[in-house]
Amino acid sequence: MIKVIVLRTAGTNCDKETAFAFEEAGATAELVHINRLSSGETGLSGYQILAIPGGFSYGDDIASGKILANELKYGIEKEIQKFIRDGKLIIGICNGFQILVKSGLLPDLSGEETIEATLTLNDSAKFEDRWVHLKKVESKCIWTKNIKETIYLPVAHGEGKFIPKDKKILAKLRREGLVVIEYADREGRRSGYPYNPNGSVENIAGICDKTGRIFGLMPHPERHISFLQHPEWTREKSRGKGDGFAIFKSGVDFAKKHL
Repeated sequence: MIKVIVLRTAGTNCDKETAFAFEEAGATAELVHINRLSSGETGLSGYQILAIPGGFSYGDDIASGKILANELKYGIEKEIQKFIRDGKLIIGICNGFQILVKSGLLPDLSGEETIEATLTLNDSAKFEDRWVHLKKVESKCIWTKNIKETIYLPVAHGEGKFIPKDKKILAKLRREGLVVIEYADREGRRSGYPYNPNGSVENIAGICDKTGRIFGLMPHPERHISFLQHPEWTREKSRGKGDGFAIFKSGVDFAKKHL
């Protein structure tokens, strides 16, 4: 059985939904506070997938995700690096994406965990809580292999604007197939606000690392794993799983096959 560790701390509020999504996809999930990892009470070695869910870790003091990012980078760095070397999987959703980027785990183009991008204040200067269309981009990401070309997921963030450090980083993300999903309109075309809810550069909504096993995205796939969670489900003809479910299923299936 694939085991998922769902990391939580003060301010995390999407941990139970994320754990439920993984369990629906065929894994077992355990909610673990960062202090249990930092103290050595719990280790990462017994898990195949690390999930960093959404929320407002430490109240988003300083900047969204920065404090927990530093705890990963300076508190359990060796464990995280071994987890990655062992070919295991990591997903960061919303605040989790911010944490991965601000710890240097994404996109990690240099291999030295330097900060190569950030997620900052939305162009609207307000918290954006809405559903968005997302276009799948051809990429190395193992998490999105089985999603549809255009999916529909909710966003809920105040600091979701993705900005690469410079044009060279942006070009490398594109060239190496590390851009995974983009904000789009109903037809899957790049569009401005409100389709791009935060002003992210080139509508980037999610990226992966060079292995394709570490994935971060601002939208919340755990909030659309059933058709009943669609805001217009009574009018929709489709039934069964929501658009976000395939992300969790892809990760679990990959882990079952390779780990």
